[in-house]
This record gives sequence, structure tokens and C-alpha cells, in this order.
Amino acid sequence: MLQTAASSLGIELSSIGGRDAREIEGAVIEFAHSPNGGLIVLGSAVTVLHRDLIIALAARHALPAVYPGTYFVTAGGLISYSADSTDPHRRAAGYVDRILKGEKPANLPVQNPTKYELAVNLKTAKALGLKIPDRLLATADEVVE
Repeated sequence: MLQTAASSLGIELSSIGGRDAREIEGAVIEFAHSPNGGLIVLGSAVTVLHRDLIIALAARHALPAVYPGTYFVTAGGLISYSADSTDPHRRAAGYVDRILKGEKPANLPVQNPTKYELAVNLKTAKALGLKIPDRLLATADEVVE
């Protein structure tokens, strides 16, 4: 779906990956040679483990990047947009209540996230020469200065 949306806007998407620091660094360096590039970092154990490296590579190669959690932004990443990490736990309490009242767990619907968090790092934006619109900053849950 993301590929289709990007194509309709004339944007080319490329997938890069790596299982360790050396592979990640090589992939980002190769990608950085493409014009008008930016990163969308997906959440995984590998990206969390190598968070500092990915943020440093994005900064070194002047690549704007969107990350899968606020903890990337507080560590120096540009922006994150992700599901609120505490909301599912709150809603799980409602499921526990329903199960204790006799509902079968198999009959309970799977719930998708309903609350999302936006975090922006203004220092990183400035280093990349980006001006974050005031309207976006006004909607951000966290702004790192």
C-alpha cells in the first residue's frame, strides 16, 4: 500500500536492511548516494539494538528520517509517529474484565491502536536545514529542543 501511494506521488521507495552494524552502515551509505533520499525506519529488534548507529548515519548523510518510537527522537532522531505504547495496556484491562465476566476470549475482537504519538526533534531538524511547520509542532505530543 505504501509503495502504491508513493508511486502515485512520483516517489521511489527502496528497501534497505541489515542484520548487524556493518550491513546497516553499508546499506545506508549506499542509499545516501541517491538524490532526495529519506529514511522510514521500521520497528524491529535490529533497529532498536542499532538505534544510535542508525541515527548517527542519518545525521552524517543528511537524511531526514521517520522512526518507530519517541525514544529514537529523544536520542537525536528527527521525527517519530507511532502507536501510543501505554494505551493498549489500558484497553487490555477492559478485556480482562470481560473475560472474568464470562466472555470467551476467542469472541473478543482484535483491537488496532487508536491513539498515536508524534515526536519532533527541532535540533535535528535545524542540523538538516529543515523548517518544521508550526501546525505540525502544535499537534506534536513531544517536541525535543
